[in-house]
Amino acid sequence: MLMLNSHAASSSDMERAGAFEYRKLFDPTRFAQALQEQSVLATFRTAIKQGDALLKQWFYEGVPVAELVPARAWLIDRLLQQCWSRFFSQEDAHLALVAVGGYGRGELHPCSDVDIMILLENNDVDPYRESLESLLAFLWDIGLEVAQSVRSLADCVREASADVSVITSLMEARLLAGNLPLFERMRRLTGPQVLWTDDEFFHAKKQEQTQRHQKFHGSAYNLEPNVKEAPGGLRDLQMIGWVAKRHFGVDTLGDLVERGFLTEQEYQELLDCQQFLWRVRFTLHTLAGRREDVVLFDYQKQLAAQFGYQDNTGNLAVEQFMQSYYRTVMALGRLNEILLQLFEEAIVLADDPGEPVAINDRFQSRKGYLEVTGDDIFIRYPCALLEVFLLLQKHAELKGIRAATIRLIRVHQGLIDDRFRHDVRAQALFMKILRQSRGVTLQMRRMNYYGVLGSYLPEFALIVGRMQYDLFHAYTVDQHILFVVRNLRHFYLPQHAHELPHVSGVMRRLPRPALLYLAALYHDIAKGRGGDHSELGALDARRFCRRHGLSQVDTGLVVWLVRQHLSMSLTAQKRDIDDPVVIQEFAQMVGDQRHLDYLYVLTVADIRGTNPKLWSSWRASLLLKLYDSTRRALRRDLGNPIDKQELITEIQSQARARLLAQKMESDAIEKLWAGFGDDYFLRHMADEVVWHTRAILKREDDSRALVLARADPARGGALIFIYARDEEWLFARMVATMDRLGLNVLDARIITGNSGYTLDSYTVTEDSGEFIHNRGRIKEIVNALRRSLDRHEAVTTPMRRTPRLLRHFKTSTQMTFTPDEANQRTVMELITSDRPGLLSRVGQGFRECGIQLQNAKIATIGARAEDVFFITAVERQPLSENQQNTLRTALLAQLEEEPA
Repeated sequence: MLMLNSHAASSSDMERAGAFEYRKLFDPTRFAQALQEQSVLATFRTAIKQGDALLKQWFYEGVPVAELVPARAWLIDRLLQQCWSRFFSQEDAHLALVAVGGYGRGELHPCSDVDIMILLENNDVDPYRESLESLLAFLWDIGLEVAQSVRSLADCVREASADVSVITSLMEARLLAGNLPLFERMRRLTGPQVLWTDDEFFHAKKQEQTQRHQKFHGSAYNLEPNVKEAPGGLRDLQMIGWVAKRHFGVDTLGDLVERGFLTEQEYQELLDCQQFLWRVRFTLHTLAGRREDVVLFDYQKQLAAQFGYQDNTGNLAVEQFMQSYYRTVMALGRLNEILLQLFEEAIVLADDPGEPVAINDRFQSRKGYLEVTGDDIFIRYPCALLEVFLLLQKHAELKGIRAATIRLIRVHQGLIDDRFRHDVRAQALFMKILRQSRGVTLQMRRMNYYGVLGSYLPEFALIVGRMQYDLFHAYTVDQHILFVVRNLRHFYLPQHAHELPHVSGVMRRLPRPALLYLAALYHDIAKGRGGDHSELGALDARRFCRRHGLSQVDTGLVVWLVRQHLSMSLTAQKRDIDDPVVIQEFAQMVGDQRHLDYLYVLTVADIRGTNPKLWSSWRASLLLKLYDSTRRALRRDLGNPIDKQELITEIQSQARARLLAQKMESDAIEKLWAGFGDDYFLRHMADEVVWHTRAILKREDDSRALVLARADPARGGALIFIYARDEEWLFARMVATMDRLGLNVLDARIITGNSGYTLDSYTVTEDSGEFIHNRGRIKEIVNALRRSLDRHEAVTTPMRRTPRLLRHFKTSTQMTFTPDEANQRTVMELITSDRPGLLSRVGQGFRECGIQLQNAKIATIGARAEDVFFITAVERQPLSENQQNTLRTALLAQLEEEPA
């Protein structure tokens, strides 16, 4: 039984409720005997230590947390009463010791705050000051850390009148020791008949909950969720109790069932949610040895083991545990919504329930909320389970669904079976929801929240609450999918066009945006099943499209988008998109402009919906470059690919015109360019060529290396250009210096020209991902790189500690070598754990093996580095098998030297 506690919920009540003997925690007779045999401090400290140890033992033996939480409160009650009796007389009529807050409810987890209030009859504290100070010092000495307040009756009234959190705490007050009549006077003076009308209290607590949820961006699905404060956490359960207690005077959730505000099924679901979350919190405190309410990565695997989960194919134990967690907080959040709406109707709208306004035979609105016209509507018209969401889209004046109707939706979800899914009326309703001009995202989220989406699409139900144990995917799979749908909607709506104008322009040209929403729904739907989720998802998408009567052409597009949804991002981030051969291959895979447009928009939406930190101007520039290059290839006809020399001539022509307009000499330009080599012009834009050429020709000291840097918002980072004589260790030295500067390298283009000079370009951000625009910071970077070049110093890898989050995700180092025969080089992909100084270590490995670096694509996927290097041997030839093996050995040795 979950107590919503009043002062009548005494310690003796809790003792009788336990399934084991509380006396084992604290035996008054043995305690009194111990006081005679050893010091008072030692006796109390031992009692606390032994009591907590016994609770921990019971926990690991499987005693339900529902018994352990009140048991610890019982233990602390006994100890505080013993402490109080050493400093105050029980007969003193002018003060009392009171438990408040969670402790007042009789709930204490291993390291929960012990909140107490010392209640005085009046403000004259002087007669008790010395004893109070001695009591608090004694509590500290015995290791019982309490959060205390000292209040008179007048203080209680004044502070409770002004602060809803104070009145809430006093509502849960429980007398521990001292004068009972004084305590009861406090209860009367702060009761609902005197302070905070039911209406005022409800509105204040509801606003408090809204503000609390906003701190977590309204989402319970954080990678490291807060079990107490986040949406769907224990605070939401307590919120139900506070309102119910204040208005109805109930002490248990069972009383709400009797009053018709809670069904037996909902009551059991609330208890199940509480037991699960209590167990999570109890385990967290036990593992951490301190108050810890955040489900940190540090403890998630241990929590999974404690809950009995085991790894299986395609589904880690920790992922199974977190899915249970997210589904629990989703269920609790849903019940919180239903009950608060019912409370609002009973408390706020009791005198004015509003007249129903007919919408059709099945639905009506009341006070701006949609409701069924009868409790049997869903039985008589099962398709109304989908119609409700379509009506919310069509009627902008509606604010939501009434609680009683939400309850009926939940009760009748079993009507959504195979027969329902094959009903053409239900299919038509679902497609209409996707095709509406407004409310697509909101109603999809509502359908998911109320369980309708998972019932209609059983394959979607499998990924509800499913997390992926990494730092890359910030959301559960179902939330990610709905974020992608939201992003697509934003691209389509004019009011959001300013966010990504180019993408929005492409989106609005698409003839059937609903096809993209379908592709978004299915692109990750097969996560966790094992196998290729793109292929499995494509099969699911094909079945859906055929069942819903889509044409063969539209079905083919949706299926293709699901199957290829990763191809554009992988090409942009891992392949050399300056290479015309790569562009030609991608264009052949896409086939035509229609497929390119759909895939481009879906790719942007997907990346932006994966992790808030993932999308950047840098990634936007890569995708746009790939999109534009592919569009150009498609326009030429796939049988007439772009020639390298044609691209080089075009870049040179544009750059030459600008340089001549700036009064640069033509002969000097041509002479300099002759030493650059073809690769340089293939990998740089005309504006970069102008910037580099002008600076090289105008430099005063030819003997010193040239270092340039500038902010480039379009590319999402600062561009660094280094023109220096080629030498060993150069790449390793530069990236080591950048690492010491706290820079994150996004891209590296390393080109050795024909004249013995290297032309190296880097795109960097701050280590946090922040764009670099400050001139002073750019000057600092340039000066540091110049000093490193001038000194020709040996490379030392910066020894920085690996951040906490990265330490919990270990990736086995993998290296693959692929020949790039067209460019006479080898492509090496390195997958390993991200860490400080990674590129510097790679550079040292290259130097040891005599490897020349041409280009690098740097990608960090959460805690995993997935970097691609385009390399040759010293003689500028692809690596032989022996050279590959030697390099693999050298890099593995470098990467094992990880700082502690």
